Amino acid sequence: MLRWLIGGGREPQGLAEKSPLQTIGEEQTQNPYTELLVLKAHHDIVRYLVQLDDSRFASAGDDGTVVVWNAQTGEKLLELNGHTQKITAIITLPCLETCEEKNQLILTASADRTEWDCDTGRQVQKVSCFQSTVKCLAVLQRLDVWLSGGNDLCVWNRKLDLLCKTSHLSDTGITALIEIPKNCVVAAVGKELIIFRLVAATEGSLGWDILEVKRLLDHQDNILSLINVNDVSFVSGSHVGELIVWDTLGWTVQACERNFWDPSPQLDAQREIKLCQKPNDVSIHHLTWDEENVFVAVGRGLYVYNLPMKRVIACQKAAHDSSVLHVAKLPNRQVISCSEDGSVRIWELREKQQLSVEPAPTGFFNMWGFGRVNKQASHPAKKQQENATSCSLELIGDLIGHSSSVEMFLYFEDHGLVTCSADHLIILWKNGERESGLRSLKLFQKLEENGDLYLSV
Repeated sequence: MLRWLIGGGREPQGLAEKSPLQTIGEEQTQNPYTELLVLKAHHDIVRYLVQLDDSRFASAGDDGTVVVWNAQTGEKLLELNGHTQKITAIITLPCLETCEEKNQLILTASADRTEWDCDTGRQVQKVSCFQSTVKCLAVLQRLDVWLSGGNDLCVWNRKLDLLCKTSHLSDTGITALIEIPKNCVVAAVGKELIIFRLVAATEGSLGWDILEVKRLLDHQDNILSLINVNDVSFVSGSHVGELIVWDTLGWTVQACERNFWDPSPQLDAQREIKLCQKPNDVSIHHLTWDEENVFVAVGRGLYVYNLPMKRVIACQKAAHDSSVLHVAKLPNRQVISCSEDGSVRIWELREKQQLSVEPAPTGFFNMWGFGRVNKQASHPAKKQQENATSCSLELIGDLIGHSSSVEMFLYFEDHGLVTCSADHLIILWKNGERESGLRSLKLFQKLEENGDLYLSV
């Protein structure tokens, strides 16, 4: 249906072959996103989307512009111009409950640093004293500070005062930052994870000092993604498909997956699992999680890693024709992924049970019990049956709209899905049935206001 609405499909980028297992017909009964709004404001690649509240979001990219949108109507609310180079990171800075002004702020990173008021579009302050490009941002709301990561790590307050910074860490710079307990942060620097702790400042500082407390060197290649999954664990993913689960308090490895995935049941929870088949297509670009599973974008594939069982429970090795850039779990057991091939796909995580039947002894000796299966011998079979529970990712929707790489997306429970792309466009995907109901409701309300409803009855 969507292919017909926009007047044609798209050609996959690159030389990757399209897997016949990943096709879906025009009638997508489980795909609710049957209407779309195309939003135009950028003139270069749109790389970032950030949710401001229940009805607004902001977009940013290589044109250096930040645009604030209404998620329900697609109306452009504000356009923030101040950067002369492409934006490399964007994050929101929530207002303090004790603060009289309740305006929310947006932090954007480029070759400079800018703080915006996203309610008025006013540029609050600008900092351009960095020695390198800032690649990532993080907010430590409990301490009311925020961090910027480039070739060094800087700690700032909301007035944009530099509180403290590290010395030069690496020419590659910090690629990801997350907060963990005990006033600590984890920074991904090349192949290393560096743990920093914020401590009360010494004399002459502005509130905080930052100390390096540990370096974790278990990755074999550059770390691309990092996520804090709960109070006791965080997960990192690398360029060569390594997935490592870390203990947050002891900073030790809880589980590690490095190899190709074997679809047979895993008896040993610590057994290494191979995630992808091509050595040049195993980069872990993005991680997300729910209370039990980590959803991993590995090359062209999509994997579900169960934290309690410490193993992969579902996968689609060729979920897209090119690298998967972003993945998200929806409340209704649905998973959405987007790719460099320009596609956005909806998957359903379905449980399945593989039963192993204990063989029944036959023959004469069975009459006297001599053929009974030994209990110890059957124990591995029972354990295999317990561990055999797995899931499948079934393709239920394919959103055809972008003509180039889809960089990321946002999910609004009430307003649909927002995607941004290298084609300079933002698309607001709407639940067709819900939108039709809203239009009908508005029509009846208007008829009732004019008195036409009672006349027709």
